[in-house]
Amino acid sequence: MRLAKSESEAVQLFQTLLANAVHGENVIYVTTEREHLALLPDGAVRILVTAELDTIKERFAARMHGVLPAPVAAMLEKKHGCFDHEPHDFHVHNGCPDAEEICRSIFS
Repeated sequence: MRLAKSESEAVQLFQTLLANAVHGENVIYVTTEREHLALLPDGAVRILVTAELDTIKERFAARMHGVLPAPVAAMLEKKHGCFDHEPHDFHVHNGCPDAEEICRSIFS
């Protein structure tokens, strides 16, 4: 794979990589930005992963040595649920169903 010389070229190369993955080698792409969903090609398997806001805050606080800064909490509150109404093929909520079950469903 070659490196892009500009952001627009990088987007194009990434979209080509994702499009080729629909019927070829798998790519797992995780995004936290709704505008990045536009990069997904038709035929991509979409998995929505959610948890309660309090659970997400607890997980972030644990990564930040037990203290969740107010700006981080505000960002989490603002973004929470932003993907809930996006189309998806599978929904994982608080780890259920687990990744192994989802993979079996995708490959069957």
